[in-house]
Amino acid sequence: MTDHQEQPQQPYYPPRPPYEPGRAPYEPFTTEHGTTIWPSGGHGGHVPPPADPAPTATAAPVPGPRRRARRGVGLVAAVAIAAAAVGGGTATLVQRLAADPATTSASAPVAGTNVAAHGTGTVAGVAEAVSPSIVEISAASNSGKSTGSGVIVTADGEIVTNNHVISGASEITVRLDDGSTYPAEVVGTDPDKDLALIKLKGASGLKAASLGSSKDVKVGDEVVAIGSPEGLTGTVTSGIVSALDRDVTVAKDEDQGQGQERQQYDPRQGWPFEFGGQQFNGDTGSSKTTYKALQTDASLNPGNSGGALINMNGEIIGINSAMYAPSSSNGSTAGSVGLGFAIPIDTVKADLDGLRSGGDN
Repeated sequence: MTDHQEQPQQPYYPPRPPYEPGRAPYEPFTTEHGTTIWPSGGHGGHVPPPADPAPTATAAPVPGPRRRARRGVGLVAAVAIAAAAVGGGTATLVQRLAADPATTSASAPVAGTNVAAHGTGTVAGVAEAVSPSIVEISAASNSGKSTGSGVIVTADGEIVTNNHVISGASEITVRLDDGSTYPAEVVGTDPDKDLALIKLKGASGLKAASLGSSKDVKVGDEVVAIGSPEGLTGTVTSGIVSALDRDVTVAKDEDQGQGQERQQYDPRQGWPFEFGGQQFNGDTGSSKTTYKALQTDASLNPGNSGGALINMNGEIIGINSAMYAPSSSNGSTAGSVGLGFAIPIDTVKADLDGLRSGGDN
């Protein structure tokens, strides 16, 4: 006897009823026999629901332009990594392109931007800011003519310089950075500190220099010197502070030793001073004074005396007053050897009131 096996019954799917208003055309519906029909997008097929349907989840979006954009960003980021091995500037540019657009607006700061050549902390920036406050001084006397420099300290024309620049002068002429000239008169002198204060006649609205502090100066600090060496107005040199508190001895009066930058002497000889028991650039004579000085390797030459030694913030930290200029037996020199000296600006500031009242003049 052969076993009779019943064939499984195929599920019955009655025809889909016509569209009924108020029901979405592709929503599931139940027939009169209790069978739920699941439409298949309007193409005639019926798919039953799963036995244990899981909670409905949001379907992942179909890849579109957004996915393609991300691939582009990844490509640019890879280029940025390669560019970093070539140059920092190129890598910075590519990284900006690869960044989120929300962070690359026109107003966003850019990291690594170079400081402008005329910005704070550069020699060019210091020169541009301070040069209008530095002057050239021509002082004529019976023994000749001297050329030095000076620093404007008030808008109405008060100028600090070295005593040896104007000592014994019968006529003083000052040339400003813009080329204009003024006559000047001596207000007060302090030969013991080799300082003098003169004032222009009829001047106003001048740019006064910013006086800093020399007590904070350290060996190795960068400095700029501005003056008129050999009559070359507005000459800028730079270097560092190479030593502090040097005991420098200079002549007090213009008739002692070689008057600094007097025309009857070889101007390449600089001005006489003593240091460590030795004399340099000529005899300082019997009337002399000693002061504590800043030492710098910024190039100083005849005509720089009375000019400014400046820090990288554009503040005056000293008044250039002496230098060593080597010479051979035939009178030629080997140029600057980086031994220049300046009166600390704190000494100058402490002496200003005394100079304004006439000083030792």
